[in-house]
Amino acid sequence: MIIVKTAQELDAMRASGKLAAQILASVARSVRPGVTTRELDELADRLIMASGAKSAFYGYRGYPGHICVSVNEEVVHGIPGPRVVQLGDVVSLDIGVEYHGFVGDNATTVLVGVTNPEVVRLAAVGQQALAAAMQMARAGRRLSDISHAVQRTAESAGFSVVRDFVGHGVGRRLHEDPQIPNFGPPGHGPKLKPGMTFALEPMLNMGVAEVEVLGDGWTVVTRDRKPSVHFEHSVALRDGEPVVLTVAE
Repeated sequence: MIIVKTAQELDAMRASGKLAAQILASVARSVRPGVTTRELDELADRLIMASGAKSAFYGYRGYPGHICVSVNEEVVHGIPGPRVVQLGDVVSLDIGVEYHGFVGDNATTVLVGVTNPEVVRLAAVGQQALAAAMQMARAGRRLSDISHAVQRTAESAGFSVVRDFVGHGVGRRLHEDPQIPNFGPPGHGPKLKPGMTFALEPMLNMGVAEVEVLGDGWTVVTRDRKPSVHFEHSVALRDGEPVVLTVAE
């Protein structure tokens, strides 16, 4: 787990996070009926290359895409391909970049003309869960305070949290210690310290929490095939409010 000790390191992480956020925003604006998930991946690849960065995902443990595009019941790690986005789809985008020696990692869910009020509410609660996680990402708290905040937000709204996939430390590598589950009792785990950098990423399901991995070895889907949403920010802990690294401005 990296501990950001200098202003220069924090600036470098801000730069990678900002780039990841800008590319995520650009790709999200391009999600519309008729576009294929491969076209979204190709757009991200062009933007990443033009910025002098590289995808943190491409080739990672053999992953074949530059970004992850997960649709409807797909939770995370959806491989871009010929699938055409349809009106009413729930499209989750996960984008990570390596830039100036650091990784920026973020995700969002785009509702493509969704009118089902429960799906709209699921996405809203997913954003609330991420906000709750960031509120707990403060020096002096315990790691599981973050986990509990996500679980409480999701389950109090009638939704479930994915337990098989978790948030994580982030810094010079995409996945660093510690793992950060989106569930658990508060007050447990290591004490949070200034300089820690985390990728916080609630994954909420409309139905059951259980998931399974498809035959491609990557795509994670809800076991009951009900919709899922995914939101993520990279943050750096300081004294007081955490610094949100993945902001586009």
